[in-house]
Amino acid sequence: MGLIASLPEIDKNPNSVFVMHEKSEKLIPLHKHTKGQLSYVEGGVAYVTINMKTYVVPAHHYLWIPKGVPHVLRVAYSATVLRSLFFYAHDDKKNEFYGKLGIYPASELLIQMINYSERFDGKSIGKSDENFEFLVTIKNLLPKLNNKSLPIVLPVSDDERLLKILKFLDKNISIPLSLHDISVKFNMSERSVSRLFQSNMHISYLQYLKTLRVVKAIELIFKTKKTLSEIAFSVGYDTLGAFSNTFYTYTHSRPSDLRKKGNF
Repeated sequence: MGLIASLPEIDKNPNSVFVMHEKSEKLIPLHKHTKGQLSYVEGGVAYVTINMKTYVVPAHHYLWIPKGVPHVLRVAYSATVLRSLFFYAHDDKKNEFYGKLGIYPASELLIQMINYSERFDGKSIGKSDENFEFLVTIKNLLPKLNNKSLPIVLPVSDDERLLKILKFLDKNISIPLSLHDISVKFNMSERSVSRLFQSNMHISYLQYLKTLRVVKAIELIFKTKKTLSEIAFSVGYDTLGAFSNTFYTYTHSRPSDLRKKGNF
Protein backbone atom coordinates (compact mmCIF):
# COMPACT_ATOMS: atom_id res chain seq x y z
CA MET A 1 0.00 0.00 0.00
CA GLY A 2 1.43 3.39 -1.01
CA LEU A 3 1.15 6.70 0.78
CA ILE A 4 -1.82 7.92 -1.27
CA ALA A 5 -3.79 4.75 -0.54
CA SER A 6 -2.79 4.95 3.12
CA LEU A 7 -4.09 8.48 3.74
CA PRO A 8 -7.43 7.31 5.24
CA GLU A 9 -5.58 4.89 7.55
CA ILE A 10 -3.20 7.43 9.09
CA ASP A 11 -5.74 9.11 11.37
CA LYS A 12 -7.85 6.07 12.28
CA ASN A 13 -6.15 5.63 15.64
CA PRO A 14 -5.31 9.12 17.01
CA ASN A 15 -3.02 7.72 19.71
CA SER A 16 -0.84 5.62 17.42
CA VAL A 17 2.17 6.13 15.16
CA PHE A 18 1.56 5.26 11.51
CA VAL A 19 4.65 4.15 9.57
CA MET A 20 5.08 4.46 5.80
CA HIS A 21 8.28 3.93 3.81
CA GLU A 22 7.93 4.39 0.07
CA LYS A 23 10.19 4.63 -2.98
CA SER A 24 8.34 6.75 -5.48
CA GLU A 25 8.01 9.55 -7.96
CA LYS A 26 4.57 11.03 -7.49
CA LEU A 27 2.36 13.92 -6.49
CA ILE A 28 0.25 13.52 -3.36
CA PRO A 29 -2.55 16.11 -3.64
CA LEU A 30 -3.67 18.57 -0.98
CA HIS A 31 -4.39 16.81 2.29
CA LYS A 32 -3.87 17.11 6.05
CA HIS A 33 -3.61 14.89 9.11
CA THR A 34 -4.60 15.01 12.76
CA LYS A 35 -1.05 13.82 13.46
CA GLY A 36 2.35 15.42 13.15
CA GLN A 37 4.35 14.20 10.16
CA LEU A 38 8.06 13.44 10.04
CA SER A 39 9.22 12.66 6.49
CA TYR A 40 12.88 11.77 5.97
CA VAL A 41 14.23 11.97 2.40
CA GLU A 42 16.75 9.46 1.14
CA GLY A 43 18.53 9.59 -2.22
CA GLY A 44 16.81 12.56 -3.84
CA VAL A 45 14.58 15.57 -3.26
CA ALA A 46 11.03 16.09 -1.99
CA TYR A 47 8.87 19.22 -2.24
CA VAL A 48 6.09 20.26 0.11
CA THR A 49 3.81 23.18 -0.79
CA ILE A 50 2.01 24.96 2.05
CA ASN A 51 0.28 28.35 1.93
CA MET A 52 1.79 29.38 -1.43
CA LYS A 53 5.32 28.37 -0.42
CA THR A 54 7.28 25.36 -1.61
CA TYR A 55 9.71 23.82 0.88
CA VAL A 56 12.59 21.85 -0.61
CA VAL A 57 13.78 18.83 1.36
CA PRO A 58 17.07 17.33 0.09
CA ALA A 59 18.43 13.90 0.93
CA HIS A 60 19.67 13.35 4.48
CA HIS A 61 17.14 15.93 5.74
CA TYR A 62 13.67 15.60 7.14
CA LEU A 63 10.55 17.72 7.19
CA TRP A 64 8.29 18.17 10.20
CA ILE A 65 4.68 19.14 9.41
CA PRO A 66 2.48 19.98 12.43
CA LYS A 67 -0.95 18.41 12.76
CA GLY A 68 -3.79 19.98 10.78
CA VAL A 69 -1.61 21.75 8.18
CA PRO A 70 -2.92 21.26 4.60
CA HIS A 71 -0.08 20.42 2.22
CA VAL A 72 0.84 19.03 -1.19
CA LEU A 73 3.73 16.59 -1.28
CA ARG A 74 5.77 15.90 -4.41
CA VAL A 75 8.62 13.45 -4.93
CA ALA A 76 10.21 14.25 -8.28
CA TYR A 77 12.91 11.59 -8.54
CA SER A 78 12.12 7.87 -8.88
CA ALA A 79 15.13 6.81 -6.79
CA THR A 80 13.96 8.84 -3.78
CA VAL A 81 12.81 6.97 -0.69
CA LEU A 82 10.41 8.87 1.54
CA ARG A 83 10.34 7.50 5.09
CA SER A 84 7.39 8.94 7.00
CA LEU A 85 6.22 8.62 10.59
CA PHE A 86 2.86 10.10 11.59
CA PHE A 87 2.83 10.79 15.33
CA TYR A 88 -0.04 11.13 17.82
CA ALA A 89 -0.48 14.82 18.71
CA HIS A 90 -1.98 14.77 22.22
CA ASP A 91 1.34 15.84 23.80
CA ASP A 92 2.53 18.32 21.15
CA LYS A 93 2.20 21.30 23.50
CA LYS A 94 5.06 20.03 25.65
CA ASN A 95 7.55 21.51 23.17
CA GLU A 96 7.14 24.34 20.65
CA PHE A 97 9.07 22.29 18.08
CA TYR A 98 5.97 20.24 17.28
CA GLY A 99 3.91 23.30 16.38
CA LYS A 100 6.32 24.66 13.75
CA LEU A 101 6.92 23.59 10.19
CA GLY A 102 10.61 22.97 9.55
CA ILE A 103 13.33 21.34 7.45
CA TYR A 104 16.23 19.86 9.42
CA PRO A 105 19.42 17.87 8.76
CA ALA A 106 19.11 14.33 10.10
CA SER A 107 21.74 13.03 12.50
CA GLU A 108 23.18 9.55 12.01
CA LEU A 109 21.35 8.40 15.14
CA LEU A 110 18.00 9.61 13.82
CA ILE A 111 18.62 8.05 10.40
CA GLN A 112 19.38 4.67 11.95
CA MET A 113 16.24 4.84 14.08
CA ILE A 114 14.04 5.86 11.14
CA ASN A 115 15.52 3.10 8.98
CA TYR A 116 14.85 0.58 11.74
CA SER A 117 11.19 1.59 11.71
CA GLU A 118 10.85 0.19 8.17
CA ARG A 119 10.06 -3.19 9.73
CA PHE A 120 6.72 -1.61 10.80
CA ASP A 121 6.00 -0.32 7.29
CA GLY A 122 2.32 0.19 6.54
CA LYS A 123 1.28 -0.38 10.13
CA SER A 124 -0.33 1.70 12.84
CA ILE A 125 1.65 1.08 16.04
CA GLY A 126 -0.36 1.67 19.21
CA LYS A 127 0.36 1.61 22.93
CA SER A 128 -0.30 -2.11 23.17
CA ASP A 129 2.46 -2.87 20.66
CA GLU A 130 5.87 -3.63 22.13
CA ASN A 131 7.50 -1.38 19.51
CA PHE A 132 5.48 1.70 20.47
CA GLU A 133 8.03 3.02 22.98
CA PHE A 134 10.75 2.89 20.33
CA LEU A 135 8.72 5.24 18.12
CA VAL A 136 7.90 7.45 21.12
CA THR A 137 11.65 7.85 21.63
CA ILE A 138 12.06 9.12 18.07
CA LYS A 139 9.44 11.80 18.61
CA ASN A 140 10.92 12.85 21.94
CA LEU A 141 14.39 13.15 20.38
CA LEU A 142 13.41 15.61 17.66
CA PRO A 143 13.43 18.85 19.71
CA LYS A 144 16.76 17.85 21.26
CA LEU A 145 18.48 17.17 17.95
CA ASN A 146 17.33 20.23 15.98
CA ASN A 147 16.25 23.79 16.69
CA LYS A 148 16.99 25.77 13.53
CA SER A 149 15.08 25.10 10.33
CA LEU A 150 16.82 25.46 6.96
CA PRO A 151 15.65 28.39 4.74
CA ILE A 152 15.08 26.37 1.56
CA VAL A 153 11.74 27.90 0.65
CA LEU A 154 10.46 29.09 -2.75
CA PRO A 155 7.31 31.23 -2.68
CA VAL A 156 4.78 30.63 -5.45
CA SER A 157 2.27 33.01 -7.03
CA ASP A 158 -0.87 33.04 -9.15
CA ASP A 159 -0.24 36.55 -10.51
CA GLU A 160 -0.06 36.26 -14.33
CA ARG A 161 2.64 38.93 -14.71
CA LEU A 162 4.80 37.31 -12.08
CA LEU A 163 4.26 33.80 -13.43
CA LYS A 164 5.79 34.84 -16.76
CA ILE A 165 8.86 36.19 -14.99
CA LEU A 166 9.20 33.09 -12.80
CA LYS A 167 8.96 30.82 -15.84
CA PHE A 168 11.66 32.83 -17.59
CA LEU A 169 13.95 32.64 -14.55
CA ASP A 170 13.43 28.91 -14.29
CA LYS A 171 14.42 28.31 -17.91
CA ASN A 172 17.35 30.73 -17.97
CA ILE A 173 18.93 30.17 -14.59
CA SER A 174 22.42 29.67 -16.09
CA ILE A 175 22.75 33.25 -17.40
CA PRO A 176 23.15 36.58 -15.56
CA LEU A 177 19.69 37.75 -14.48
CA SER A 178 19.97 41.15 -12.86
CA LEU A 179 16.92 43.14 -11.86
CA HIS A 180 17.73 45.48 -14.75
CA ASP A 181 17.82 42.56 -17.21
CA ILE A 182 14.38 41.41 -16.12
CA SER A 183 12.89 44.89 -16.20
CA VAL A 184 14.08 45.35 -19.80
CA LYS A 185 12.94 41.85 -20.82
CA PHE A 186 9.41 42.41 -19.52
CA ASN A 187 9.16 46.12 -20.30
CA MET A 188 8.78 47.16 -16.67
CA SER A 189 10.70 49.50 -14.41
CA GLU A 190 13.06 47.95 -11.86
CA ARG A 191 10.89 49.41 -9.12
CA SER A 192 7.79 47.73 -10.57
CA VAL A 193 9.50 44.34 -10.73
CA SER A 194 10.69 44.71 -7.13
CA ARG A 195 7.20 45.66 -5.95
CA LEU A 196 5.72 42.70 -7.83
CA PHE A 197 7.92 40.26 -5.94
CA GLN A 198 7.46 41.95 -2.57
CA SER A 199 3.69 42.41 -2.80
CA ASN A 200 2.91 38.93 -4.16
CA MET A 201 5.53 36.69 -2.56
CA HIS A 202 6.99 38.84 0.26
CA ILE A 203 10.53 38.30 -0.97
CA SER A 204 13.01 40.44 -2.87
CA TYR A 205 13.84 39.65 -6.47
CA LEU A 206 17.47 38.89 -5.63
CA GLN A 207 16.56 36.65 -2.70
CA TYR A 208 14.14 34.69 -4.86
CA LEU A 209 16.78 34.27 -7.57
CA LYS A 210 19.39 33.12 -5.07
CA THR A 211 16.99 30.56 -3.60
CA LEU A 212 16.00 29.32 -7.06
CA ARG A 213 19.65 28.79 -7.97
CA VAL A 214 20.17 26.67 -4.84
CA VAL A 215 17.03 24.63 -5.52
CA LYS A 216 18.10 23.98 -9.12
CA ALA A 217 21.55 22.99 -7.90
CA ILE A 218 20.06 20.48 -5.43
CA GLU A 219 18.06 18.92 -8.27
CA LEU A 220 21.12 18.66 -10.52
CA ILE A 221 23.19 17.09 -7.75
CA PHE A 222 20.76 14.18 -7.48
CA LYS A 223 19.43 13.91 -11.03
CA THR A 224 22.63 14.28 -13.09
CA LYS A 225 26.26 13.20 -13.10
CA LYS A 226 27.52 16.72 -13.77
CA THR A 227 30.59 17.80 -11.85
CA LEU A 228 30.05 20.37 -9.12
CA SER A 229 31.81 23.00 -11.24
CA GLU A 230 29.43 22.24 -14.11
CA ILE A 231 26.48 22.52 -11.74
CA ALA A 232 27.75 25.86 -10.43
CA PHE A 233 27.92 27.25 -13.97
CA SER A 234 24.55 25.69 -14.84
CA VAL A 235 22.85 27.70 -12.11
CA GLY A 236 24.56 30.98 -12.86
CA TYR A 237 27.71 31.07 -10.72
CA ASP A 238 31.11 32.08 -12.13
CA THR A 239 33.13 30.21 -9.53
CA LEU A 240 32.71 27.02 -7.56
CA GLY A 241 33.74 28.84 -4.37
CA ALA A 242 30.95 31.42 -4.56
CA PHE A 243 28.43 28.70 -5.39
CA SER A 244 29.60 26.51 -2.49
CA ASN A 245 29.37 29.35 0.04
CA THR A 246 25.82 30.29 -0.98
CA PHE A 247 24.82 26.62 -1.01
CA TYR A 248 26.14 26.17 2.53
CA THR A 249 24.13 29.16 3.77
CA TYR A 250 20.91 27.46 2.68
CA THR A 251 21.61 23.80 3.40
CA HIS A 252 24.33 23.82 6.08
CA SER A 253 26.13 21.36 3.78
CA ARG A 254 28.68 21.77 1.02
CA PRO A 255 27.55 20.56 -2.44
CA SER A 256 30.11 17.74 -2.24
CA ASP A 257 28.70 16.58 1.10
CA LEU A 258 25.13 16.58 -0.18
CA ARG A 259 26.12 14.52 -3.24
CA LYS A 260 27.68 11.91 -0.97
CA LYS A 261 24.57 11.85 1.21
CA GLY A 262 22.41 11.19 -1.84
CA ASN A 263 24.36 8.10 -2.82
CA PHE A 264 22.90 5.53 -0.44
